[in-house]
Amino acid sequence: MRIAGHTVGAMARPFLIAGPCVIESEALCLEIARHLARLRDRLGIAVVFKASFDKANRSAHTSFRGPGLDEGLAVLGKVRAETGLPLLTDVHSAEQVARVAEVVDVLQTPAFLARQTDLIMAAAASGRPVNIKKAQFMAPGDMLPVVAKARAAARAAGCDEDCVMVCERGSSFGYHNLVVDMRALVEMRETACPVIFDATHSVQLPGAMGGSSGGRREFVAPLARAAAAVGVSGLFMETHPTPAQALSDGPNAIPLDQLDTLIERILHIAEAAHGDA
Repeated sequence: MRIAGHTVGAMARPFLIAGPCVIESEALCLEIARHLARLRDRLGIAVVFKASFDKANRSAHTSFRGPGLDEGLAVLGKVRAETGLPLLTDVHSAEQVARVAEVVDVLQTPAFLARQTDLIMAAAASGRPVNIKKAQFMAPGDMLPVVAKARAAARAAGCDEDCVMVCERGSSFGYHNLVVDMRALVEMRETACPVIFDATHSVQLPGAMGGSSGGRREFVAPLARAAAAVGVSGLFMETHPTPAQALSDGPNAIPLDQLDTLIERILHIAEAAHGDA
C-alpha cells in the first residue's frame, strides 16, 4: 500500500499516525503538525497527521466535539499546505465520505462503528486508504469479514482493493478498562492488511471519569515498544503540547515534547527485531 508516496506494509519501516484527538484550533493543529514534520525529516519516517473534525462518540453531550465538517476540513487543508504532511481523519457516516475524501489522504472508521456496513463500504469505495479500527468488543478474527466487505466495495467501485489497514486499540476487560493482547497484532495479519497499533487509545479507561474517559498514559510507551517488537506496520498516537488542557482524550495523550524520544526507541526496537527493511 502507498500513502502519499510512502510504502506501508509488513516489509516497510513502521510509520506514524499522530496528532491531537480533535481539532481544537487551527493554531494548535499547526503547532503539532510543524513538530511532526520536523520529526519526519529528522528520522526519515513517514508521518500522517491525524485530527478529528467531530468526535461524535463523546460520553456527555456537553463535551467538546470539534469544529464540524466545513471548518475542520479547512484546518486540515492548511496543515497540508504548510507542512506537506498527509492527512487522516474520522468519518462517522457514509454521507461524509465523499466530501472528506476530497481533502484527506486516509479515512478512518471509529472503533465503535467497525461493523457499520454502509460506512465501511463507502469508505473503501472512496479511492482512499482506510484505517479500520477493531472494536473493543471484537476478536481479531472478526476483522476478516470486515476487510472482505471493504475489499468487495473497493473492487465494485473500480478502486484498489488493497486499500485497507486494520487497527488494534485494546479490548474491553470488565468495566472502564481495556487490555491489549499482543497476539491480536499477529492474528490480524491473516487479513493480509497492514496492522496498525493505536498505543494511546489502548490505555484509555472508557467512561471512567463519569462524563468522560480517563486513561493511563504511563502505559503508552511500554505497549508501543512491545508492539514494535511483535511487528506492526504503523503506530497511532495522539499527542498534545499540554495534555491536561486537551479538550478530548487528554489522560492518554503523549506530551508533544516526549514524542520524539519514544518514536526513536520504537524504531530501534523494530529494527532490532525485524531488520531495517
